[in-house]
Amino acid sequence: MALAALCCVSTCMPGQDDLTRDYDGKGKPGASVLVLHDGEIVFRRSYGLADLESGLPSTPSTHYRLASVSKQFTAAAVMTLADRGKLSYDDPVRKVLPSLPAWADQVTVRHLLTHTSGIVDYEDLLAEGASARLQDADVLRLLEGQTGFYFPAGAGYRYSNSGYALLALVVERVSGLPFADFLRQEIFSPLGMKTTVAHVEGVSTVPDRAYGYSREGAQWKRTDQSVTSTVLGDGGIYSSIDELTPWLIALDRGRYAMSSEPMVATDSPGVRYGFGWRSGEHGGRRVVSHTGETIGFRNAIVRFPDQRLSVVVLTNRSEGEPYQAALTIADRFFAGK
Repeated sequence: MALAALCCVSTCMPGQDDLTRDYDGKGKPGASVLVLHDGEIVFRRSYGLADLESGLPSTPSTHYRLASVSKQFTAAAVMTLADRGKLSYDDPVRKVLPSLPAWADQVTVRHLLTHTSGIVDYEDLLAEGASARLQDADVLRLLEGQTGFYFPAGAGYRYSNSGYALLALVVERVSGLPFADFLRQEIFSPLGMKTTVAHVEGVSTVPDRAYGYSREGAQWKRTDQSVTSTVLGDGGIYSSIDELTPWLIALDRGRYAMSSEPMVATDSPGVRYGFGWRSGEHGGRRVVSHTGETIGFRNAIVRFPDQRLSVVVLTNRSEGEPYQAALTIADRFFAGK
């Protein structure tokens, strides 16, 4: 790692830097930032508060709800089963989830992974004013009553939380383990991610937990959960920048390399989707990334695999642009080399 790059990132990211000023200080929901290059931590710092009510500060061990950043772990679980010959990417989903209607006959595991299934978004199927929190099995029940789809499987791309909720159920049915247990035993624990968790209320706890907030006028209101927050496959994982470090190192060393291949065109020019990752270019370099936005949290992981650089920005508020911040941090790193 070039010393100049280390110095650049460190001096470009002080407590009152333009990228972090709004997260730093008393009474503000926080952020945690990680820059990892060639397996070494270049920058690791947290700002603001994880819990406004108690005044608990954010730290590198603070666990944020990853929202859709979770999808890379759901995809990794499916890939683990595929590598063991327990399923095929081209298996029809109804082979594992036979209660889906006949219109799902042509939908495969691959279609779910790449958002090309055409399955209706479960969020659009919720009754107005619904207050009961959903789990992945509830998503399946909602879809069982549907008579159609957005488009035939494979005929287009439409980002789908429904697809990843179904993938969590596929993992459960094929492995015989609850999805959260499979992730812990087969993904998290082997990497030393001891406190990362697919959180199930009343079953597991989130250590060093950040709570989510939204701005109301000049104040912040806790908005930590919605009716969809307990669906695991599409966004229910909590982790910290410290916990994500071994995961990113493993990816740099080639684990789950297939997941970031540019498989299908998305609705964003120049961006393709793989298994839980978007791929494209930034500054003339190949970049793979994913964001996660949900009530109370906004997050981003940006990776430049050819340069072995990863930038993570996790926040516990319903505003801000962590993805753009991560790209700016990467630009500053490269400018300092």
